[in-house]
Amino acid sequence: MGNLVVVGVDGSSSSLAAVETAAREALRRRAELRVVYAFSLPVRPMYTPPDPAPLERLVGEAAQHARSVAPGVEVTEAVVTGEPVAVLEAESRGAELLVVGPRGVGGFIGMLLGSTAVSLATHARCPVLVAREEPADAGPVVLGVDGSPAGEKAVGFAFTEAELRGTEIVALHAWLPEYAPVGTGVEAPERLLAEALAGHAESHPDVTVRQEVVSGETRATLIDASRTAQLVVVGARGRGGFAGLLMGSVSQALLHHAHGPVAVVRGEA
Repeated sequence: MGNLVVVGVDGSSSSLAAVETAAREALRRRAELRVVYAFSLPVRPMYTPPDPAPLERLVGEAAQHARSVAPGVEVTEAVVTGEPVAVLEAESRGAELLVVGPRGVGGFIGMLLGSTAVSLATHARCPVLVAREEPADAGPVVLGVDGSPAGEKAVGFAFTEAELRGTEIVALHAWLPEYAPVGTGVEAPERLLAEALAGHAESHPDVTVRQEVVSGETRATLIDASRTAQLVVVGARGRGGFAGLLMGSVSQALLHHAHGPVAVVRGEA
């Protein structure tokens, strides 16, 4: 990872919101911001490539908007030929954060629907932050905790974000008692939650953490918690209450219905 934030744009209002979110993230992190437009060339005989001027103008306008949102941030821009998700995955290799909008037009249409969202969240080499057109600027960072090794990086990311934003963390562990092993009481998930946070809380002493064990279904728990959050952070995969978090209907529910930005963090490098 480098000291770089990458944002994917396509000219939609959704990607404009992503640019604003990315600019603020770059400012917080004292990072460079790279604005990227990717497009695929249709495969057909005698196809004439598009005039690059309008695309470069679109990216230039997005970059200028980023500069107005976060003066002082170094902003670069690029128009890249290629399948948008593949381009962003490649861009993520040198970034510490990749920001995209929840919807799009042109090259990014449907980017966060179905299998495409799963691909980007699962294969990007850095955390992926899905912006919203009306981002929250107040409230805690909500962290979904399942206690798995794969979720360790999500915990670290959430602490960093809370510190950068000057806010607290609400760490949630959702579980369904009817599916717990016989003899398992609420003290078991409470212990799991505390152990998952311990080292990070010690290394970020200025971050206040509220630990909440919730009896309920994962999707509903996270979506409800997102109402008062400025960011929701989850791992790309999980176990227990968060198993399959970014697969099928669960991922689509979170990406489509969360009331604010969502960050997805892979467990492995």
